[in-house]
Amino acid sequence: MKRSYSILLVMVWLLAACTGLKSVPEGDLLYTGAKVTVKGDAVPKKERKALRPELKELPRPQPNRKFLWMRPKLFFYNLAGDVKKDKGFRHWLKFKVGEPPVLFSKVDLDYNGSVLANRSENNGFFKTIMSVDSTRKGKTARADYTVSVGPRYRIRNVDFPSDSTQGIEKAIGNTVRRTFLKKGEPYSLETIKAERERIDQRLKQRGYYYFNPDYLLVEVDSTVGKYEVDLTVRVKSEAPKKALVPYRIHNIVVYPNFSLNDSVTDQDVVEKSFKDFSIIDPERTFNPRVFDRVLLFRKNDLYNRRNHNLSLNRLVNLGTFKFVKNEFRPAKDTIGDFLDAYYFLTPLPPKSIQVKVLGKTNSANYTGTELNVDWKNRNTFRGAELLTISVFGGMEVQVSGQNKGFNVFRIGGQASLVWPRFISPFSLNTSGGFVPQTKAEVGYEYQKRDKLYALNTFRGQFGYLWKDRIETEHQLNVTEITYVSPQNVTPLYQSQIDDVPSLQKVIEKQFIFGPTYSYTYTNTMRKRLRHTFYFHGKVDLAGNAAGLLSGADVKAGNQKEWLGVAFSQFVKVETELRHYLKLGDNSQLASRIIAGVGVAYGNSTEMPYIKQFFIGGTNSIRAFRARSIGPGHFDVRTLDSDFLPDQSGDAKLEFSTEYRAKLYSVVHGALFLDAGNIWLLRDDPERPGARLTNRFLNDLAVGTGAGLRVDLSFLVLRLDLAFPLRVPYLPNGQKWVGDRIAFGNPDWRRENLVLNIAIGYPF
Repeated sequence: MKRSYSILLVMVWLLAACTGLKSVPEGDLLYTGAKVTVKGDAVPKKERKALRPELKELPRPQPNRKFLWMRPKLFFYNLAGDVKKDKGFRHWLKFKVGEPPVLFSKVDLDYNGSVLANRSENNGFFKTIMSVDSTRKGKTARADYTVSVGPRYRIRNVDFPSDSTQGIEKAIGNTVRRTFLKKGEPYSLETIKAERERIDQRLKQRGYYYFNPDYLLVEVDSTVGKYEVDLTVRVKSEAPKKALVPYRIHNIVVYPNFSLNDSVTDQDVVEKSFKDFSIIDPERTFNPRVFDRVLLFRKNDLYNRRNHNLSLNRLVNLGTFKFVKNEFRPAKDTIGDFLDAYYFLTPLPPKSIQVKVLGKTNSANYTGTELNVDWKNRNTFRGAELLTISVFGGMEVQVSGQNKGFNVFRIGGQASLVWPRFISPFSLNTSGGFVPQTKAEVGYEYQKRDKLYALNTFRGQFGYLWKDRIETEHQLNVTEITYVSPQNVTPLYQSQIDDVPSLQKVIEKQFIFGPTYSYTYTNTMRKRLRHTFYFHGKVDLAGNAAGLLSGADVKAGNQKEWLGVAFSQFVKVETELRHYLKLGDNSQLASRIIAGVGVAYGNSTEMPYIKQFFIGGTNSIRAFRARSIGPGHFDVRTLDSDFLPDQSGDAKLEFSTEYRAKLYSVVHGALFLDAGNIWLLRDDPERPGARLTNRFLNDLAVGTGAGLRVDLSFLVLRLDLAFPLRVPYLPNGQKWVGDRIAFGNPDWRRENLVLNIAIGYPF
């Protein structure tokens, strides 16, 4: 009994200590925050509700941060005691881990009240009445602010500078169509600031390089009517003359080997002139055509901010320069309003070598490590071409799954060359901020699956990569070649083929070639949006031209071979759509749907194994081991094999959604639901129930679970624990297994709980 009382006393002491009240000086109180109430009978509830969150963030200071009922930072501040040294553990504990108490005596109620009133007026509530008070509770105190707002003022008329025949007034008048200041909209200071920025941006597109938003004045007349204002937009009289005239480009000077320690003078000798450019490059490091392709300004062009920014983006995206700097100066050797453009470029080391040791996981539950050695030449032919030669080797082990013990060893290399332009018989140009690329690549990989077989894989491709804008990306491979040849097939694997003939597909020779095209759209980089999307679509056309020209038709007994191997002929389409719904600053709902189909014809009766679809695993349906379900409602457990062969299909449908929330610091949690399956397009006697039918929904596998993620920004470690809700290969009427969940039963846990260990988010 005494021990129980002791434990209770210790817990009470800890709770009291974590509140931080012990350190509050006598005669003062611990500040716990502000309560902001917005009142106003004449104001719609919707407007008052929208105003409150904005006002709630304004009072200062902010109180000590809390976790549940505790203030852990304040606790550690007090725990450190008096610190007399500027370093050491106690100093770190007190000032890095902890934080001092925020005292009520430091709160200026009247000042905060004036800030809240001012912000309300900035939103059009001109007749605002403030009242401030405080609420004391024990040794803590809260500030109470009541904001009583009157009717919101709205815009009656907006007058812009007259549309004269010339000058900046005409330029401003031409921008009116897209104004943010709309009749009938509420008055808002933030909208007025945004309007000044908008006008400035439009003027920058018309040559007004020296103009800035501060030269615009928006006058407000609130006496014109009942709760209405008139706005007048005009240029300030004190605006400098140079801000009121448009400028054109004169000289364009490029320093491609600029050092931050270099000084630049007007007497620099022009080493090379090319078209409209002056190149200061004594070492002849770069071919001048590089800058003709990348820079968008030409002599006598009207200055515009778009070409200014896009040119800088294109220089950065070349991947050749460490620093990119740009200046515009008034031209001295000409008459009129002209600017000289200067580009100061500091190149990266032209050649470099990089060694990387990677930790890897994949959807098949394989975890391992890989060593990569990359050698790069960033200016191979003086045209900012990137040559990369890589060698790699690694090992992967299936830590959980149906095929533990059959480890994978990989070794190989590849070489790629990227040109920062289109190499094509046709003239192709892009005007966006991303330089179009032509890429050629060849590679080889030797993969050995321990105790089973080895595969030699040769790959090659030639194609184009370009972006219209930051959200979109296109990749067109004119040709993509893959040749796979088996080696060292063990008697163990051969004996399994005798029992499960479908295993033969894994080690068949494969020769795949043809064009591919993929399109990617994403706006996930726009953090302020509540809804963001990612879409990826790809079309793979293998052997189509060759099949057409050769008249290949395997069904008619006319199968064609190249290099002693029947080439694959198929059409494959796959798409992926992701949606991210921001629920709060630290939570979101992420969803994904994947759909794909591949159709073999002509020279092939089925899709090559490496091009088929797979499902299950750490990045798919997490309640099922990788490649262990499907196709359809086929039961892989019926196979007479020492290990379960990977299941593949011609069609795929998969859906996942998960709720993600920050729990504490870098620790995040998730609740998820996954569903989907794969199917064959033709009957397979060895896999009954595998074909896609109009009852495909009856074949869906469904799983759910929860996960923890340690998000270190540069690395995400993920643990997901999942279990099935619906098992497609069970008999009809028994597929849903939710009523059989028994967490307390060790046999159920052993057969149903699946732990997924991975690096990175699943999507």
